[in-house]
Amino acid sequence: MAPQQRIDDRAPVFVISVAAELSGMHPQTLRQYDRLGLVVPQRTRGRGRRYSTRDIMRLREIQSMSQDQGINLAGIKRILELQDEASELREQLTRVREALEAMTPAQRRVFAADRDGEISALRRGERPRRSSSSGALVVWRPNRRP
Repeated sequence: MAPQQRIDDRAPVFVISVAAELSGMHPQTLRQYDRLGLVVPQRTRGRGRRYSTRDIMRLREIQSMSQDQGINLAGIKRILELQDEASELREQLTRVREALEAMTPAQRRVFAADRDGEISALRRGERPRRSSSSGALVVWRPNRRP
């Protein structure tokens, strides 16, 4: 394998028996977690479950929360949802910051961002276009003088 190649931790490669062994759980527990939506593996054409390395790590995390911390499955599901949402928001923030860095200082001064994170530069005094389905956020930072 070339040094630049990385293994995709989202690739669905493990059948349920291997995933159960790697996570230290019974296959029936994995099926139950799938039904509850805690860990939803990808499916083959024949509807067989295929787990990724990321799925195995999540199963271990669930086991730790359940056994070590005493959190029930409903609580675990909510924690995982919030972790996923926080991760998505961090990714969106990174995209917004990258878009801001690509702008000139004059463009950065006033801009509008829609609900999808799309940013458009505005001229001084210009208001963002408003559509009926989306709002806009306007941020202004005055020049800071030393």
